[in-house]
Amino acid sequence: MLAYAFYESDMRILRYAKALVDRGDSVDVIALRREGVPAFEVLQGVNVYRVQPRQRNERGWFDYLTRVIRFMLVSASKLTRLHSAQPYDVVHVHSVPDFLVFSAFWPKLTGAKLILDIHDILPEFFASKFGADSKSLLFKLLVLAEYLSVQMSDHVIIANDLWHQRLVARSASAESCTSIINYPDSDLFRPSEHRPTGEPKFRITYPGTLNTHQGVDIAVRAMHILRDELPKAEFHVYGEGPAKPALVELTSELALSDRVIFHNFLPCDQIAGAMALSDVAVVPKRASSPFGNEAMSTKIMEFMSLGVPVIVARTKVDEYYHDESRVKFFESDNAADLARAIALLYRDPELRQSLASKASEYVSHNNWNEKKQIYIKIVDSLSAGAKQVPDPVASQVN
Repeated sequence: MLAYAFYESDMRILRYAKALVDRGDSVDVIALRREGVPAFEVLQGVNVYRVQPRQRNERGWFDYLTRVIRFMLVSASKLTRLHSAQPYDVVHVHSVPDFLVFSAFWPKLTGAKLILDIHDILPEFFASKFGADSKSLLFKLLVLAEYLSVQMSDHVIIANDLWHQRLVARSASAESCTSIINYPDSDLFRPSEHRPTGEPKFRITYPGTLNTHQGVDIAVRAMHILRDELPKAEFHVYGEGPAKPALVELTSELALSDRVIFHNFLPCDQIAGAMALSDVAVVPKRASSPFGNEAMSTKIMEFMSLGVPVIVARTKVDEYYHDESRVKFFESDNAADLARAIALLYRDPELRQSLASKASEYVSHNNWNEKKQIYIKIVDSLSAGAKQVPDPVASQVN
């Protein structure tokens, strides 16, 4: 597997690798390296090669592209050496960016099959991240890169059904593209009865990458509205990203440093424990961002698996997958409406319990243990030499 990501914090890649190792496959991962971690490590049977450091401080698209191209060249060299020593049957490349799949040109040329896994649809992701218009030359070049990357691949996995429809319309055939959403791992994310002791607090949590389209600033402003109304409420933010300095500054400006607490990155096995301490979770994405409106949040279903009720911004993708019986929606970009939703759940423990119960029922059928055979089928079909996976399923959610 190849990813411009930190392996130990990407649940999607972790689940894929573990599913293969658990059934006896040999798995190598080429990824980014955090400060203080080794360049090579065996984690739960997976050989992890960390070939390049990264800080999330890109100043623009050129800075980001420069780092990605460097990773592409370094990882291509590493992948070629590993494949030459012990040939791979399948190379699974995780996007963004899509064109990382070209790092596997030598394995592809010498018989390996390629999976391109699109976590975030590239043209819309960059348009949101760097303010590019959909009619701009940059956007059109990214659509071209997407098309060429898909053509390089033997099969494409896409992260939700909305994007599956778009990818099939502009770059891929339906037969070579499967939608697999980021299902929670029920072995890691499961309900906990343990609550913190001491002074009771109403703990609200957001974990994840901190970009503008995630709308965490809206949640900070909602906490300002609730300062006097809910004196025991605390908002805990776990994550990193380019928006974090502005969020810290906003918290200071609103005199909320005692109510909005920022935490450093935690590996997946630790973040699950932190999330389980929550009374309520918030996912405040911006529907005004075309990308945020369609990007599915991993954390919603993970909180569901933990038995934590979730307040979710009303976006196209979240209304596609969820309804008011299992999440509490609020109007996106509206701090006052988010504040009302938080206050409602604070005062109504029966509603919190109802949302958590309906959500738990939903994820009992929609979790990685139930759905991983979709991925295993793709890998087995490709490793057996099939040109395409028969009867791919466009929607994998019951």
